[in-house]
Amino acid sequence: MYDWHWGCNCRGGLIGSPEVTLADLSTTPGETIHVRSSGYAIGSGYEVLVLLASPHRIALKYTREDNVKYGYTLHVEGICVEPRMWGLYQTCNEGGRGHLPVLRAGQAFGHARPNQVGVAIRDSGTFLDPRSRKDWWRGR
Repeated sequence: MYDWHWGCNCRGGLIGSPEVTLADLSTTPGETIHVRSSGYAIGSGYEVLVLLASPHRIALKYTREDNVKYGYTLHVEGICVEPRMWGLYQTCNEGGRGHLPVLRAGQAFGHARPNQVGVAIRDSGTFLDPRSRKDWWRGR
């Protein structure tokens, strides 16, 4: 993952710490990707805010703030974002971001394109090592 310089609103260099910031997870091409139940609530039965959406990536925020400064943010790369979700995000973004799309646990937000998707996790803006099973991955 690359750093972002907010002052110039431009991409920086590769993030060096942690050593790994993006993990590829195996999928089946075309597999539907859903919001996992997290136990977090952002109001009215919703769990995540769509902080960013493009045709092939999405960022889901586990608090209501329109930033990555507070709480967890999950970045999912290499997917086909559900077209209506992407369209709604574009409308909200172009309208000044006064409100952004929200999703419930179990709600689909896209489909796997290849046989893997990339996942990165932030906590209060800092990228975490996605290989850690301490906080978010369930064991078998």
